Amino acid sequence: MTVPDSSAFGPTGPAGPEGTAAPSDPAPGPSGRAAAGGPVRLDGPWTHRDVAANGARFHIAELGEGPLVLLLHGFPQFWWTWRHQMTALADAGFRAVAMDLRGVGGSDRTPRGYDPANLALDVTGVIRSLGEPDAALVGHDLGGYLAWTAAVMRPKLVRRLVVSSMPHPRRWRSSMLSDFAQSRAGSYVWGFQRPWLPERQLLADDAALVGSLIQDWAGPRTPEFPDEETLDVYRRAMSIPSTAHCSIEPYRWMVRSMARPDGIQFNRRMKRPVRVPTLHLHGSLDPAVRTRSSAGSGQYVEAPYRWRLFDGVGHFPHEEDPIAFSTELINWLKDPEPDR
Repeated sequence: MTVPDSSAFGPTGPAGPEGTAAPSDPAPGPSGRAAAGGPVRLDGPWTHRDVAANGARFHIAELGEGPLVLLLHGFPQFWWTWRHQMTALADAGFRAVAMDLRGVGGSDRTPRGYDPANLALDVTGVIRSLGEPDAALVGHDLGGYLAWTAAVMRPKLVRRLVVSSMPHPRRWRSSMLSDFAQSRAGSYVWGFQRPWLPERQLLADDAALVGSLIQDWAGPRTPEFPDEETLDVYRRAMSIPSTAHCSIEPYRWMVRSMARPDGIQFNRRMKRPVRVPTLHLHGSLDPAVRTRSSAGSGQYVEAPYRWRLFDGVGHFPHEEDPIAFSTELINWLKDPEPDR
């Protein structure tokens, strides 16, 4: 296995200890959750609350009434990445709920439990805690990886599946190991394997690297994203104590487990096909996850599968072109017979 250059996470100079919060951040509560307001519970038409699931508590923002659509964020973001889709979904007659994954935003930071199987149980546990029989899962990046996993592990709880900017887990694994171009594009994942240093680099200079990653991964078509205000929100959220470490832990498991029994077992488990209608969305200029890597994921779906490519868009299609993304999403969710 060839490990490409991970210079994005090379030495950046001195940084404070991992978990150092920005001066303007509120102190976290006893379980590590941010206090009300601050960088997590941002104002808007939605409401905020915590729900218990799978042995932890999770912060959610919710808006609207109707069939549940559960939105899962990726790295290096939190629930707020779905702000545009939440209002669009609510207006279209859905109950939109965006959750913070374990260890991120306003959710609990636990010392363990960051393998994808457990994180997927967090997701399905939240569905049950919301009192719903099932949900349409919408996941971006790491959230997409977990959405794929949840659809395999708990298919009765997943009504429909929408994944953005992330291949099926087996496709991701094979691409990272055998496709040098994808392995190089995902060099940040290799860089995460070192202990402690990646966390310090993420937090250095008020989490400047978070802003740089989002800027580098966004496509050139929409220069208004990301603006400085948006980057500041994500940088402040990453600066909440322990968030950097918890954000990196899933990626450490994904690589370090490849030759371990738990990783081999997970990879075999994911051979089971996805049997729920699936919408797969991707930006044509995504520099972090190559289009070719994602496009082969349909082989793992034994249900209606629709692939859509957003022209000129990078790794964040839901933020770079929110109108087009929301329109595609809502039209597909409302389609009683989604095509292949």
